[in-house]
Amino acid sequence: MAEQVAVVAATNQGLVQAMRQNLNNASAFVVALALVISVLFAGLAKAAVLPTERADVLYHAYEGDGVTIDGPSVLLRKNIAGRVSISANYYVDTVSGASIDVRSTASPYQEVRKEKTVGIDFLNNKTLISTSFTNSSENDFEANSVYLGVSQDFFGDLSTISLSYSKGWDVVGRRGDESFEEEANRQKFGLGFSQVATKSLILGFNIEHISDEGYLNNPYRAVRFLDSSTDRGFSFATETYPRTRSSTAYSINANYYLPYRAALYGDARTYNDTWGIKARNFRIGYLQPYKDSWLFEVFVRYYEQDKADFYQDLFNRPNEFNFMARDKEMSTYNGLTAGISVAYEWQFSQTATFKKSSVHFEWDYMKFAYDDFRDATADAPVGEEPLFGFSANVLRIFASVWY
Repeated sequence: MAEQVAVVAATNQGLVQAMRQNLNNASAFVVALALVISVLFAGLAKAAVLPTERADVLYHAYEGDGVTIDGPSVLLRKNIAGRVSISANYYVDTVSGASIDVRSTASPYQEVRKEKTVGIDFLNNKTLISTSFTNSSENDFEANSVYLGVSQDFFGDLSTISLSYSKGWDVVGRRGDESFEEEANRQKFGLGFSQVATKSLILGFNIEHISDEGYLNNPYRAVRFLDSSTDRGFSFATETYPRTRSSTAYSINANYYLPYRAALYGDARTYNDTWGIKARNFRIGYLQPYKDSWLFEVFVRYYEQDKADFYQDLFNRPNEFNFMARDKEMSTYNGLTAGISVAYEWQFSQTATFKKSSVHFEWDYMKFAYDDFRDATADAPVGEEPLFGFSANVLRIFASVWY
């Protein structure tokens, strides 16, 4: 039973990381959104500035493939002497249920992950230096990371170049096995460039390179192989991954101001790694302010990827190859996401402690289809089960106060 519980926990850990990435992408979008809004209401790019003093409270929820992930997040930011900004963020994921990987081998389980981040930003003329430390902890996984970023405005503040570096070190455990402990180290390098091309258009280009080393697979995930001695015709064995991985991603984005106070934005990204995965995604969105307080948004995003070199849905025997994977996120699949959001902002008196506040609601619908991952829980001959697919809903609600 302990091993079954462990399988669920680790699968949920992967879902937590996926959800966390989605939220990180959402945070990155908020930054891009701020640029668009600056075009909408100011029409001009501005020199490097410190992040504004504010407090945010977020609730996020994900539901799909038999799994629910939800929890709160709180961010506080304070500026000192107009040159330094300090921030602290506390984030919680509560995971319950069982994904398709788990339903074929174990029973549902609940897991809680807590993440804490502290950061400092330094402003010197047109240069902004940012650094942060993050700790993420759960019962069988401990992750730490440090981040350093530098951005510089030039050419009359119409161009911005940014460099970033982050390093992470993880400790991986396994439920039911106190002697199991593995380590993984990660490094990420980033280069970005943005340009105000015209009074209505902002363009951007980014490169990201990630280098991983150590224990990179999930200790609970399993491959399945043919086994005529069982009633189902197959059995499971632990996945085996390479201990190194390098990946590179390139992206371009554009934000275009429309004459009637609206804006279009779009981005495209391509990814490849040394495991043979190649991925592409595209997104287009539309922003529409209403009066002085409302902002509406709709967007569509498409994602597709090719499988890893060592991925198969069904192997012939447990040690057929040196490296073997059946994680569905390593397979060939595509996903379509459509989202809508509504934001409302109101101003306080200039003499009040709080300057303004806002509330934001966002709902995303996601649908995934897998080309070579089959539903092993289906009642069908081995290797002929229906291809898997599922849909999910993501909800984000947050409130902000500027002071």
